[in-house]
Amino acid sequence: MHLKLSPEDAAFREELRTYFTTEIPQEIRDAVAQRRELTKEQIVTAHKILNKGGYAVPHWPTEWGGRGWTDLQRHIWHEELQRANVPLPLVFNSSMVGPVIAAFGSQEQKEKFLPATANLDIWWSQGFSEPDAGSDLASLRTTAEYVEDESGARFVVNGQKTWTTLGQYGDWIFCLVRTDPDVKKQAGISFLLIDMTTPGVTVRPIELIDGGHEVNEVWFEDVQVPAENLVGELNRGWDYAKFLLGNERVGVAPVGATKRVLASAKEWAGDLVAEDPFLAARFVELENELLALELTALRVSANSADGKPHPASSVLKLKGTELQQAVSELVVDIAGPGAIASGAGEGSDLEHWQARSTPAYLNLRKASIYGGSNEVQRQIIARTILGL
Repeated sequence: MHLKLSPEDAAFREELRTYFTTEIPQEIRDAVAQRRELTKEQIVTAHKILNKGGYAVPHWPTEWGGRGWTDLQRHIWHEELQRANVPLPLVFNSSMVGPVIAAFGSQEQKEKFLPATANLDIWWSQGFSEPDAGSDLASLRTTAEYVEDESGARFVVNGQKTWTTLGQYGDWIFCLVRTDPDVKKQAGISFLLIDMTTPGVTVRPIELIDGGHEVNEVWFEDVQVPAENLVGELNRGWDYAKFLLGNERVGVAPVGATKRVLASAKEWAGDLVAEDPFLAARFVELENELLALELTALRVSANSADGKPHPASSVLKLKGTELQQAVSELVVDIAGPGAIASGAGEGSDLEHWQARSTPAYLNLRKASIYGGSNEVQRQIIARTILGL
């Protein structure tokens, strides 16, 4: 097994480093490094610059902006984005709905949506999760009734979605909806694209335990959706959702970002590392586990040949989120009493990282739930890797 980059891949990595550190505004990269909440404008600005350079959707088909990179190159790209403190391309656009439309959408949908999605001219939201559904996504209850009359063919959507991340910025939302209640639940679901300015769509904020507004409820009351906004075939939405979730899981182990925070934590700890052998041991253990995960991610990427999510991506998701949470807990411990002041503003005497330590810790509790909970990942690992 050879894990050393070839000269070509090493040159590719340098090309990325140069672009990311010279083209993305320093204030945006500083905000990421300081774990500040990014504004919509900062996210859009960074995404558009990446797209201008061909770095927003490199995994898409080449006719729609893809670069035809190898899986290893895609891995290097993902790691270098994090290493340079560059906001990742908006996942709802780049890794979720874009690939689904490219693979299963009509030609009209591709031409209408893909260029605007790649450039973040359209901000997409995800409409999958529903109240009372938990991890059983197929039990969703939002309905879409097909109607055809003198006003044309359309779906009438009623129901509620929840935990819609950054839905307050959304222009469009891609939704799983129930279009046939009389069959096996997975067989009666369709994939709809809905303009969020359509009458009957309401977005309501959910305040999180860290005090932030990151997620929302989205309500649909007799929302009229043109029939041409159906992606693929009627009642095949479950297949498209599995395709989408597989893509989401590939990049969900943020090794580069976690390494960056751990390195910052060592600076924040200062002399404490030398004075406290138990603290030093925690750093060493986390650094070793991150190195092992990084090598595993590199090995998975280097040995993936068909472009499909490798079963081992579940290992990356599981371990990656565990380490992400462990590092956030370490930062809280280093912050000491300052970690209590999670509401401290800019005028506080506390360092910003101290005031952010507890909100970041609380926010990352979700990491082991989204993208398929870690319990689900353990089931996948047991079934597809261990053969249990």
